[in-house]
Amino acid sequence: MKILIRFLLGFFCSLISAQGKNFFEKGEVQLQQPVEKVSLRYENNLPFVKVNINGKTYNFIFDTGAPTVISQAIYKELNLRKKYKRSIKDSDEKVQQQIFTELPEMKVDNLIFKNVGAIVLDLNSAELGCLKVDGIIGANQMAKLFWNVNYSENILEASADLSNFDIKDFDVVIPFESQPQKTPVVTASLFNKDIKVTFDTGFSGRLEVSDDTIDPKTVQHIIKTFGTRTTGAFGTATPAAGYIFRADSLKMGNTLFQDQKIGTGKTDLIGNEFFNDFTFVLDWKNSKVYMKRIAKSPSTLESFGFSYRFVNGSAMVTFIFEEENFPLKIGDAIVSINGISFQNLDKDTACHYFVNRVEKNLKDLNLKIKRGGKIIDVQLNKKVYLK
Repeated sequence: MKILIRFLLGFFCSLISAQGKNFFEKGEVQLQQPVEKVSLRYENNLPFVKVNINGKTYNFIFDTGAPTVISQAIYKELNLRKKYKRSIKDSDEKVQQQIFTELPEMKVDNLIFKNVGAIVLDLNSAELGCLKVDGIIGANQMAKLFWNVNYSENILEASADLSNFDIKDFDVVIPFESQPQKTPVVTASLFNKDIKVTFDTGFSGRLEVSDDTIDPKTVQHIIKTFGTRTTGAFGTATPAAGYIFRADSLKMGNTLFQDQKIGTGKTDLIGNEFFNDFTFVLDWKNSKVYMKRIAKSPSTLESFGFSYRFVNGSAMVTFIFEEENFPLKIGDAIVSINGISFQNLDKDTACHYFVNRVEKNLKDLNLKIKRGGKIIDVQLNKKVYLK
């Protein structure tokens, strides 16, 4: 299983003040045409756009689950001023103090954003550095326009008028509440319990709910897991017990979604593996998402039962399905997979294998692992865990 990326940034109560709310209202946008087409690149289950700042091109993520973010390098290059500094936490509840600033101008194709509030982050840490991300176009910036998104066709369009988008066939309508940073949060009903789920285009996974949402004894199709396969803005999550399960139904807005694969974690999120099945329009003026189904992902789960990440140039098992006699353990060092060495890699090579997983599209793996100073040969076949 691949590592999941999620940039979701939450804010402590100290920011939820008049000052904080005004910060995320800042800025304006200029359009040249009634509908502006934005070049979208959808890779690794994440949407990327090219941004021009002060004549230089940068790689940004289009992320509803976060406010606008710029890298420390951009902050220093532009010699921007610090507005103030506040504690923020990422999707894995890791906390850091960060600088809040104002970006004088950003061009996204023919869109021109001026004086948008932005947070300054180190985007070179861990797996995030492999994605070569320079910043995030966040919800506070998106909320100034209406957006039409279709990942399958790399379509991203913006308009100041909802009527410029033909949504008469968008039969799924999901109301949302905006957080102070404008992140949309929808109410979902799962197992007769209402939960608040962040609509997060910066989350590469499908659906995640907090650990206390389910009683595993009452769920028929469920897998127990341990470890971590997520990385947030401030690094990798702490290993923990969890579950992956299939829910017969999940209600959001006016629609009952059948046979949904869901994982447990620290937050409640809906992400791009779900959005892949739809084209959708984001409407902050009326606080709604309009969706039209264009595909249907299978409700089965096929996996080798583990995932790994690269630590100091070597691959380590960090997540496993807890099934009887499973041959891998958390902390096993992966020496090689199908003859490809995963030890003592330089940063570029480790990033290559992080992005281009060697196990993708394979049905069987031959691993050499190191455990307690011994080299062990392990053979794994991909199997169906949720039928």
